[in-house]
Amino acid sequence: MGLKKGDIIDEHKRHPESCGLMIKVMAGGAGFEKVVCCGHELTEEDVTPAFTRGRGRKRGTLPPAILLDEKKLYPDSCGLRVMIMDGGEGFQEIRCCGHSLKLNAMREFKYGEEQRGAMPETGPAGHA
Repeated sequence: MGLKKGDIIDEHKRHPESCGLMIKVMAGGAGFEKVVCCGHELTEEDVTPAFTRGRGRKRGTLPPAILLDEKKLYPDSCGLRVMIMDGGEGFQEIRCCGHSLKLNAMREFKYGEEQRGAMPETGPAGHA
């Protein structure tokens, strides 16, 4: 089945005793297999309809708002890109397209990064 843009995976949905990893799919996801966190395997069953902050979420080495980007390491992949929303102390890996995404797939988020590169020049630059 895979994931789609906007899906939110919440570890607390089936494992309330966990660190409470919550991630949001920003792109890709057709080859999604699972997320491994706190020894739990999170799948499509852990998709939740909305972001909910809750008590008991423990942050680890994955700070909130960091992107993990499959294309950074595997250009031939489906391009899964997720944003860490909360929790993550027990994060181990994300499995997608047969690849393992760990902390080495981190990408710094820069507002408007993709849009700037895709916008063509419309005319001479300068002051009006």
